[in-house]
Amino acid sequence: MRRPVFRLPSWLPVDGYLLALLGTVGLAALLPARGTAATVADGASTGAVALLFFLYGARLSTREAMDGLRHWRLHLTTLACTFVAFPVLGLAAGGLVPHVLPPALYTGLLFLCLVPSTVQSSIAFTSIARGNVAAAICAGSFSSIVGIAVTPLLAGLVLHGNGGGFSAHSLVSIACQLLLPFLAGQLLRRWWNKRGRAQRAGQGGGGRREGSFLVRHKKVLGYVDRGSILLVVYAAFSAGMVQGIWHQVSPLRLLCLLGVEALLLTAMLTLTSYGSRKLGFNRADRIAITFAGSKKSLAAGLPMASVLFGAQAGLAVLPLMVFHQMQLMVCAVLAKRYAAQADAEEEPPAAPDGSGPQPSDQRPPFTLSKGSPSTNGPGTEALPPRTRSSSASVNARP
Repeated sequence: MRRPVFRLPSWLPVDGYLLALLGTVGLAALLPARGTAATVADGASTGAVALLFFLYGARLSTREAMDGLRHWRLHLTTLACTFVAFPVLGLAAGGLVPHVLPPALYTGLLFLCLVPSTVQSSIAFTSIARGNVAAAICAGSFSSIVGIAVTPLLAGLVLHGNGGGFSAHSLVSIACQLLLPFLAGQLLRRWWNKRGRAQRAGQGGGGRREGSFLVRHKKVLGYVDRGSILLVVYAAFSAGMVQGIWHQVSPLRLLCLLGVEALLLTAMLTLTSYGSRKLGFNRADRIAITFAGSKKSLAAGLPMASVLFGAQAGLAVLPLMVFHQMQLMVCAVLAKRYAAQADAEEEPPAAPDGSGPQPSDQRPPFTLSKGSPSTNGPGTEALPPRTRSSSASVNARP
């Protein structure tokens, strides 16, 4: 007899991992690391950040990333939304200080606008909505790669006068903790692939598959990823508790933060949806742009915040954690709506007498946007099958 497994209801779009993050925050509030324990937690957090980006580099397929460059208009649009439109809106929100948002929360909100886009959830929602999954994979990967360099540079420009703590020392720390481990992971992946090809050549085409270690241990490595992020959160919030920074924020200010972030998400969803339509992208590409261009990565943002803000990272990452859960809930509803629209368009037309659908061998007419290339013939639009998400997200990050 199998034991019952606890699962959240399907109608409740709450990320279980976010609940673990909230539990970690609660643990840091009740039992913050002090003294020697704080030193150990900081050292472990530094190592966890380096391990995270090493695994990111080892997982990312350079070949897939280069192949995705062929859809350069889509990727440039996504990058512009992530690293241009978001920061502009974040700077515009500076007018809310100090009457709506305190300076500490505004710094976190501005940092949120500089973080790269997420990968896995963008892929999942794009697949559910019947969008271009391959484009979502490449767009999220490009955003993460560019964000390793662009996010710290933008932080140096816009956070210097907002308590960001960005300095030459921060730049060196970012290079050592983020960039170097990422490059080391890429080099290891290349060496691993060459060794795998040599083994297959020596065995007459047999042997292990390329990158098979990462595939075989995908579940374990996923636990390592998430556990590392939880450790970073615990160290950051423990330092905040010891310094008493949480007394600076009242419940009313937290409600104001929720309202501001709801407006920010609405603005970006509107911009990505209608902007991609005006640029002439087809339906599948518009869906990928909407989800990849309006989301922010918690997995990439938390380690970067620990490097940029140090002991002040606890309060600085609060807006990112709130926005992460908000985007999951809103995008889950939006993806289901897109899927329902696609299903409605695929239904065969009703018979003239109303008795039922007419049998027809014709495909449902999907109209391409002006100037968009077609891969399935004139007047049709390619829609990815529902089952592509499982196979396409092998190399995706958590």
